[in-house]
Amino acid sequence: MRPGLAELVQVGVPFTWLGAVLGISFLETPLKFRAPGITVALGLGIGRLVFRALTAAELVLAAALTTAMIVGTTGVGPDAVTAVLVALWILLAVQVGVLRPRLNGRTRMILAGETPPRSHLHLAYIALEGAKVVLLVVLGVLLVLRLPA
Repeated sequence: MRPGLAELVQVGVPFTWLGAVLGISFLETPLKFRAPGITVALGLGIGRLVFRALTAAELVLAAALTTAMIVGTTGVGPDAVTAVLVALWILLAVQVGVLRPRLNGRTRMILAGETPPRSHLHLAYIALEGAKVVLLVVLGVLLVLRLPA
């Protein structure tokens, strides 16, 4: 039996999402501040735009994946795939609803010429990005293994 569209979306989305996270969070973000002529203010401004776009893309990908799971032949049930999908939604909610607003506040302070107090928010965000990478790899592999032979 050949996989249907929903199953192909289920397999494709985690790896597409993984590529976006790796490309932005672990490649573009650290390299941007090393480019000649990039000031801290310019780098922070670029970062805000890029992460706003990444968040929008991640929400679309998460919604597409969830929809594909609901309408696909595998469905959503009490299994490892569903647990990983729920974990990804929770992780995304923490990043977008808790960490990102606080990081944006720090960015606004820096752009206004203020010096915010030391914080470990960036380290927490990076740790969650690392967890997201692991979850996306696990999810993608689990979904590939579900494909009909």
